[in-house]
Amino acid sequence: MELKTLCELNGASGQEGPVRRAVMEAAKPLCDQVKIDRMGNVIAFKQGKKGGRHVVFSAHMDEIGFIIIDATEEGLLQFRPIGGVDPRVAVSKYVVVGEKQVKGVIGALAIHLQSEDDEKRVLGYENLYIDIGAKTKDEALADCPPGSYAYYDYGYQEFGDGFVVSKALDDRVGCWNLLRVLEGSYDADVTCAFVTQEEVGRRGAMGAAFATEADAAIILEGTAAGDLGDVDKTSRVCEAGLGVAVSFMDRSSIHSPELYRELMALAEQKGIAHQAKRGSTGSNDAASFQRSKGGVRTCVLSVPCRYIHGPSSVAKISDIDAQYELAKAFAEM
Repeated sequence: MELKTLCELNGASGQEGPVRRAVMEAAKPLCDQVKIDRMGNVIAFKQGKKGGRHVVFSAHMDEIGFIIIDATEEGLLQFRPIGGVDPRVAVSKYVVVGEKQVKGVIGALAIHLQSEDDEKRVLGYENLYIDIGAKTKDEALADCPPGSYAYYDYGYQEFGDGFVVSKALDDRVGCWNLLRVLEGSYDADVTCAFVTQEEVGRRGAMGAAFATEADAAIILEGTAAGDLGDVDKTSRVCEAGLGVAVSFMDRSSIHSPELYRELMALAEQKGIAHQAKRGSTGSNDAASFQRSKGGVRTCVLSVPCRYIHGPSSVAKISDIDAQYELAKAFAEM
């Protein structure tokens, strides 16, 4: 399966079905056992040649998105975000809505009509609408009733010097690399967990962590790159093009110091491009695995993504490959 295919599937938190089906189909020929648990996670197990050691790799299938809550009398859809979506990024973007994939655009009051106070503040979601060209409330809700999901309607493209732009790079890069890991053969038992609802609180990973009981859990994630032009060099948490970012902590977990050093040393030994993620922002599924049962050693391997959680996030293909290479090298230890 191509990364492009995974990125262009729609699957926000709670509606991961299209991604889940694609992952299941791709994983089945590569594993000894593939199952779906009650949280909708895909758990793919590969028996090791020697066994004894059990490594779990995890990546989340869900992406950010929007959900319809109502419509105005004029036929404009009212909505709220699923996950962390900056409303400044959402304005004027193409979307598709509901099961019929109705085309729409996120709109706000034109700059010409805004007051001076409006121009000085960020418009919240209560001031944004999705325009699907409907004339009335009933017409809008007929195809897009409350509870319908909406997604950015943007495709996958490679551009520039080895970059890719797409929606949902967080975390379809991790899902793609898990499938690549499953293609290998290892002495250790390997489980790849494709989990749900990370963007709304790491919910799927809680069930996956409880069920898998790993000796070590490695989370494959997309993370915010801090390499824009106006960011001071000392404040650049990680940078696109410098390799996979290895974390020592974030807002929800402190990763195993021994495991962190082990992964950094392994990357150095294997000549895999890598960098330390120099900061403790954000959170991810490591927290769920770390706290499961008696505790699990965790660490996170991240792909730096510019403009993350937007319709046009950007990553370097070499960083995506470095994430895979380091995960595979750890499984082979």
